[in-house]
Amino acid sequence: MNKNEKVTTMPDLFLSPSTQKANLYVTGGSEQYWMNRIADDMVPMLEQNGINVVRNTPNTSLGQAIRESNAGNYDLHLALHSNAGPSNLAGKLRGPDVYYYPYSASGKRAAELIADELRKIYPDPDLVSTVATTRLAEITKTSAPAVLVEIAYHDNAEDEAWIRNNITVIAEALTRAVCAYLEMNCAL
Repeated sequence: MNKNEKVTTMPDLFLSPSTQKANLYVTGGSEQYWMNRIADDMVPMLEQNGINVVRNTPNTSLGQAIRESNAGNYDLHLALHSNAGPSNLAGKLRGPDVYYYPYSASGKRAAELIADELRKIYPDPDLVSTVATTRLAEITKTSAPAVLVEIAYHDNAEDEAWIRNNITVIAEALTRAVCAYLEMNCAL
């Protein structure tokens, strides 16, 4: 290699689908199951676009996932979850929430790109929001810029059906957003 050649490395993503198997869906399965299904679809899409992906496993604890993420030099930590309303609003709330650390410009940018892609596919784009937080460990304790996506409400029958029926569509939207964040062209 001569001195004028630029060394390019593939960007690295830590993908952290939920490990919460006790969060049950209205018609079957759990948050852990469905978020891992989305991650399963995302991994080959991301890799075909030149992104190195490391992900947690369903048996990984939250603390282990954070430690694994922090052990690497990741460009983004992306956590996939589905939401549930508090008991007084159970089944009544809808829409994706995309969380980021308020003191991370990169995390905020990633969250906005993800929310923009979700607005293109979610039935009511006005219900997609970005939310700054200092309360979620995967946002505050990770070294890489981090985003936690609550893809929709699994205690709401409409949202739960939307997740189950759109696994690949959601994976594609999240992949496009990750590519945009990494300033890469995305082929899907």
